[in-house]
Amino acid sequence: MTVTGKDLIDLGFPPGAALGAVLAHVRQAGLEGDALRAFVAASKPAPQLPLQRAPAYALNLEAEDEAEVANLGNVIETMDALMRTPTVRAGAVMPDACPAGAVGGIPVGGVVMTEGAIHPGMHSADICCSVMLTDLGDADPRSVLDAVQAVTHFGPGGRAEGDRFAVSPELMDAFRANRFLKDDNILRTAVEHMGTQGDGNHFAFVGRSAATGHTCLVSHHGSRGPGAGLYKLGMVAAERFRRNLSPATARVNAWIPADSPEGLAYWEALQLVRRWTRANHDAIHRAVVVAAGARAKDRFWNEHNFVFRRGDFFYHAKGATPVAADFLPDTSGVQIVPLNMAEPVLLIRGGATDRNLGFAPHGAGRNLSRTAHKRRLGTYSEVEVFARETAGLDARFWSGHIDVSELPSAYKSAAAVRAQMARFGLADVVDEIQPYGTIMAGDWNRNAPWRKRGHDTGREGGKRMT
Repeated sequence: MTVTGKDLIDLGFPPGAALGAVLAHVRQAGLEGDALRAFVAASKPAPQLPLQRAPAYALNLEAEDEAEVANLGNVIETMDALMRTPTVRAGAVMPDACPAGAVGGIPVGGVVMTEGAIHPGMHSADICCSVMLTDLGDADPRSVLDAVQAVTHFGPGGRAEGDRFAVSPELMDAFRANRFLKDDNILRTAVEHMGTQGDGNHFAFVGRSAATGHTCLVSHHGSRGPGAGLYKLGMVAAERFRRNLSPATARVNAWIPADSPEGLAYWEALQLVRRWTRANHDAIHRAVVVAAGARAKDRFWNEHNFVFRRGDFFYHAKGATPVAADFLPDTSGVQIVPLNMAEPVLLIRGGATDRNLGFAPHGAGRNLSRTAHKRRLGTYSEVEVFARETAGLDARFWSGHIDVSELPSAYKSAAAVRAQMARFGLADVVDEIQPYGTIMAGDWNRNAPWRKRGHDTGREGGKRMT
């Protein structure tokens, strides 16, 4: 008797694209009876997972004005949808939370714990966005900021040949050995983007410690091209699994099973990108120390856009700072939380609770989009807004063009974020780095000097706005 597709379906194999290949194998092997039943049982795909009844999550966010009421509603809406993803077991929302895309995607300031699954969409393209602090003792703040201006690189693209920072050969070999990171574009940008900071809310901040009076440099950026490339490939892999495992799950929440070959390789790739990002911060800080003629007394670093593991559970932090001891493999427990260029950078210490899942805010967050914030400024010119909001600060935009969407008023109230962090017991502030000045990319789309020079080093960048 010839086995048919209906016979396989009657034995429990689901209809679909895989049925034809299985049927061909069964006929070629001449399987029937117990052997056929055993083969079908071993070969049929796992049952597809539906959306689940959403588990509870901790909401460490309160609204204090009309804009915050709208933001809070949007955050709740997206978290309620996200928590129905079948791998999710717990979640938390930080005081700096705001939506970052379509409903159902993890918000900035969100933490989601999943079981046996890594979700690339929950760490986003800016993998391992992070901050590093170097204590420079009695160094002059302006000299340090001038040194940063001379050695760093903001904006799109990387450094030109002849002006590049060295990348560890051992790290590059590890990239080449990984099934995700061996991609040609990732390998190229791992070299070209070392010593660069990108754009948006990334910055170099100089200030003085309230506790010691020491000058400190704080940098903020992520994994640049290598991280963006890994995210893209991770989303492709996750989508392949989503189609088979849980078509009802939103594409943005697709996952890679952690124990699959792809999952093991992706977890390793995340750790390698983490190493690259820390090395990128470190390279810029070391160059600044040399250029400023200063001496580094201490240096530490923490990511706030990453995936952390505890056994079979994966904690996806989209803009949330880890404070649980087991999530801090290479720090003393003191973490860095910037707010905006006119506010102190906070140094915090904390631990895991049911409310925070081991995390604290990563900054001040936004209530409005960049476009909406610009509309709210009304008829005031960029120069007027800049002068009002940066009075007393040495604020510079590396492209030479003001980006009003990165000025202090674009962000939530720093005082409110701090108050809510204390009220919900998320972490304690142990020091403040009082601001002297900041360098950011600025509006690089307007005649950016490195674009006109064909991705030159941008040494003319970092202009001080007056």
